[in-house]
Amino acid sequence: MDAEHRIADLEAQIAAKDARIAEQDARIAEQDARIAEQDARIAEQDARIAEQDARIAELEKKLAALVDERGRNSSNSNLPPSSDSPAVRAEKNARKRAAKQEKRKRGAQPGHRGHRRALVPPEHVDDFVDLFPKHCEHCATALPETEGPKPVRFQVIELPAFEPHTTEYRRHCVTCPRCRGETTAPHDPARIPASPFGPRLMSAIGLLTGVYHVSRRKTAQLLSDLMGVKLSLGAVSAVEARVSEAVKAPTQEALQRVLSDTVKHTDGTTWYQSGVALTLWVLASSVATVFKVLANGQMETLKALFGRRRGVLVSDRATALKFWDMERRQICWAHLMRKFIKHAERDGPGGRFGRELLDFTGLIFDYWHRYREKSITRGALAQLMAPVRAQFEATLERAAASGGDHVAGSCADILEHRAALWTFVDQAHVEPTNNHAERELRAFVLWRKTCYGAQSERGNRFAERVMTVAHTARKQNKNVLEFLTECCVAHVDGGEPPSLFARAA
Repeated sequence: MDAEHRIADLEAQIAAKDARIAEQDARIAEQDARIAEQDARIAEQDARIAEQDARIAELEKKLAALVDERGRNSSNSNLPPSSDSPAVRAEKNARKRAAKQEKRKRGAQPGHRGHRRALVPPEHVDDFVDLFPKHCEHCATALPETEGPKPVRFQVIELPAFEPHTTEYRRHCVTCPRCRGETTAPHDPARIPASPFGPRLMSAIGLLTGVYHVSRRKTAQLLSDLMGVKLSLGAVSAVEARVSEAVKAPTQEALQRVLSDTVKHTDGTTWYQSGVALTLWVLASSVATVFKVLANGQMETLKALFGRRRGVLVSDRATALKFWDMERRQICWAHLMRKFIKHAERDGPGGRFGRELLDFTGLIFDYWHRYREKSITRGALAQLMAPVRAQFEATLERAAASGGDHVAGSCADILEHRAALWTFVDQAHVEPTNNHAERELRAFVLWRKTCYGAQSERGNRFAERVMTVAHTARKQNKNVLEFLTECCVAHVDGGEPPSLFARAA
């Protein structure tokens, strides 16, 4: 019995241990489940943290870009001066005033020769009024009215009363004495013009709206007030179309001339047609300026405009112009200077690189101005530039290799244009800046700000053609109104249009 009791006790103990083991297994399983749940929660939190980190990085990038954008102005970027904020303009004006006060006072300076209006040559004077002294101021003897060799001349210029000259073509209706039938003179297009407005009036309208950028409504009002000529807005628009056709051939002539020149400048800006963004490009040389409204500023579009790539092209670092050989390009140093000013305003290594590059740029412009003022020769210019050139490029390479944000990438891009940085040193008649193209384009930019572009393809052609003729005629010392009138006369008569580059006899 004792053995049986002990066996029963052992079995009971074993069963109790099994129960405890099962209970522990259940507890362990429960703990494993809680641990798995915690692991899942931790994994979810890790994913959420990773997502938040990515979001924070994106926001920081946007914030940096926003701060960078707000720090941009016309002195440290390619933005135009008109985009500067009032605070930036006030600061720039204050700096200019301080610089002027340090240099000199307002007004004419001691030793200034002064400028007086030049007298009109006698052959262009319409009326002469001769005044003679009556008595000698020394002995009171009566003096004869004799013209002296050096009279004191004073001229008064006045505008004549504007009275439009109107020609009426009358096609008479004559009654036949035999049959009493009436016959009207046939229309003779060789004698009766197609337009009710003469060539000079058409040219004046084209000059006002296309060159001086007076609105069509104000042009009609001005002609009515000044000349008594009444026109509708539709008539002004129709005249613009006729003037545009009249100057089509001279515009093509100017384009061929500027493309064949050894040095040409180019730049682009935005233009609008009925609110749709287009691109306006200028090609300018020392003798001609051409404006073209294009569908876009992409490389293929510009390649078609430029045609054969001849001569040196001065421009900024626009990607669309990379089809032009770097060895025959000149990158605008004014753009580079604004970029270096922007870098110099940064903190850390990027700011140090920017200030160093800015110092080199100031030295380069100092040497160039000395050459322009003829205080040094071209050989001396090349000799002075040689060490600056080597040190400047070495600084660019160090900045590009630094890996810093913005500055490294910008310097690497400039190094890609290494062959186009020093063309102005190696070749005569090449400027280190693209200021010529920017000045030519400025008038179109101001026009766009007031008229918001054109409303049709015909308006685009009128704008680019008339502005091309005006800017090129001025470079050729031609009167713009007279040249437009010659073009309109040739167009009305069906004759050969005049040449922009023909010298007057």
